[in-house]
Amino acid sequence: MIDRFNVLQELNGKNGGHAALRQVLLPEPLPLVGRETIQIVLIREVQDYTILRTEETRELNTVWTQGTKGEVERVAFLGPKQKAAESRQLEGLLRTWNAEAKRTVEKECYLKSQLCLECPRCLLFGATDVSKGSEKGANIKHRIVYGTAFSLLPVDPALRETHTFNGVDEATQRTGQTLGDRESVRPGTLFASVVALRGVTETELVLTLKTILSCTRYGAESRIGGFVRNHALGIVAAHEEVISPLELTVALAGTVTPSASDVIEKLDDYKNQCATPAAAHVLTKQELDALLEAVQKVSVSKELLDAAYVTAKAFRKKQDGYLKKSKE
Repeated sequence: MIDRFNVLQELNGKNGGHAALRQVLLPEPLPLVGRETIQIVLIREVQDYTILRTEETRELNTVWTQGTKGEVERVAFLGPKQKAAESRQLEGLLRTWNAEAKRTVEKECYLKSQLCLECPRCLLFGATDVSKGSEKGANIKHRIVYGTAFSLLPVDPALRETHTFNGVDEATQRTGQTLGDRESVRPGTLFASVVALRGVTETELVLTLKTILSCTRYGAESRIGGFVRNHALGIVAAHEEVISPLELTVALAGTVTPSASDVIEKLDDYKNQCATPAAAHVLTKQELDALLEAVQKVSVSKELLDAAYVTAKAFRKKQDGYLKKSKE
């Protein structure tokens, strides 16, 4: 066993959710990923005007989905938008933690053209080796999975707002003609989101939760808005993905402000519908609260960072072994 926070062991959970969670956590990450799966169920709460659009248009991403009374149009918070923000958040956290611990990182790592393939971020979110010729190594497959999050409420004037913007002449302080407009999601909008982890270690689970809980800027033009608060309201451990973001959205339809109890109730319902219900375990509210509190208390020390980077290098060595076998 190379790295371990021992968070779950310190919670003294011999039975129930914490014990089930330990069963799907690996002692070290492996190139060949099994189906040990942890789903983190989130409500993403928009707290400032947030622009969720594609780059080609200035319109919000929306989609028609099933509702309690037929089809409804919802705002779509695309998976790549969530992943990009949280991948960069982990990258930034590692940079800060390393500086505070006075650690020297051998290879500089940043998105998107200078990935080191030897750090916890690359190991979890995946990375491509851009070397050429005989020096090209194996790529790293992601072990964190995102899906489109959907607004709990349908799109209507209460959910979206359009703002115009223009430039001001510094000499005359006149604005002149309007330069354009932007369509935003209004503050208070809630999105049902699910992030899945596959074949991860306890260290990676802790780092993921710290990343999600600390990440606050999403969408386009986040320099002037895009503040989103993430609430972890459920965790399920299984051999498969038990619930999708759309299923969660439809299940929570009609709930004004979903609570952890609401989410856990829905997870229990979907757990009984999965391929192997006996292998699926939903954390109770008490277990969830205890885990999140323990994660918050974790201090990312030099020793823990050293262990995490050693784990990443060991993973690359395993990949190198498979690469050599493929060339024999």
